Amino acid sequence: MADTKRSTLRQEPRESARIDDDDRLALIDDAVPANSGSDVAEREPDLREYLAPIETERQVTDWGRSERVEGFFDKTLVDFYYNLWFRCEVEGIEHVPSEGGALLVSNHSGALPPDAPMIAKAIKEEHPQPRPLHLTVEHFFKGYPGLSMLIPKIGGVPAHPANVHRLLADEQQLVLVFPEGRKGTEKLYKDRYRLRRFGRGGFVEAAMRARAPIVPIALVGAEEAMPVFAQLGALQKLTGLIYFPITPTFPHFGLFGALGYLPAKFKIRFLPPVPTDDLGVEEPWEDQALVQTIAHDIRATIQDELLDMLGKRRSVWFG
Repeated sequence: MADTKRSTLRQEPRESARIDDDDRLALIDDAVPANSGSDVAEREPDLREYLAPIETERQVTDWGRSERVEGFFDKTLVDFYYNLWFRCEVEGIEHVPSEGGALLVSNHSGALPPDAPMIAKAIKEEHPQPRPLHLTVEHFFKGYPGLSMLIPKIGGVPAHPANVHRLLADEQQLVLVFPEGRKGTEKLYKDRYRLRRFGRGGFVEAAMRARAPIVPIALVGAEEAMPVFAQLGALQKLTGLIYFPITPTFPHFGLFGALGYLPAKFKIRFLPPVPTDDLGVEEPWEDQALVQTIAHDIRATIQDELLDMLGKRRSVWFG
């Protein structure tokens, strides 16, 4: 039998494979009878209770978040900037849910924006039931060896709909997104506090799919903490950076100038949540007009709050 194929792999009988499949199907509580005529893909069983429990002794989560690394930065840089340098004032912290998944949406600005760590610190310091905050980051950070390893350890998660859905629906976590994206950080100082377009409303669609509320956030101070006076496209291509800004401390102070924030007064205002679980439509994320309308309304709400906060501000440095 020269043509017989031999393999070192152990051959399992077909009956064993069939039993394994049956075991997997047995996890579904809401199984549809075979003669019901329903498509299996239409079932949406709640399998969250079968997820592996959180191990309290673990110091690194499945997302790569490190309690030790995050705690180090929190007790040193973040605590210093939050309490002493930016002197953050927080309003409406009660609008952040104490439990369940929620999508936080904020304006974005500054060459190296300090807004995300300040929002996370506000929830940790001011909320009656502090919760960890996950930040969605763009994929271009993978091209920078130092940042690509550090960002996941302090709570960064690649911006992908599947990741956001898992955090909101399955793990019931808080997720922070900046719909302006890189366009917000590229804004020049003359365009400060003028919100860019909120993309195609992908953040609204993600919240709808997870049935999670959206909490808008208006933040004042980041535009003055690291204002951008110009963008040099030629040096951007030469250095390979995502952009090459001219700020009060960069590039003339080198890489250390990238953290040279000015002591602007920060004010963070959390706004009432926008529910997405009762919109009168079975699958609201399929209605692009509805998605765009809600995204536009959230953007307009944040813009109005920014103008109100700026109108009441007496000083950039003292609030």
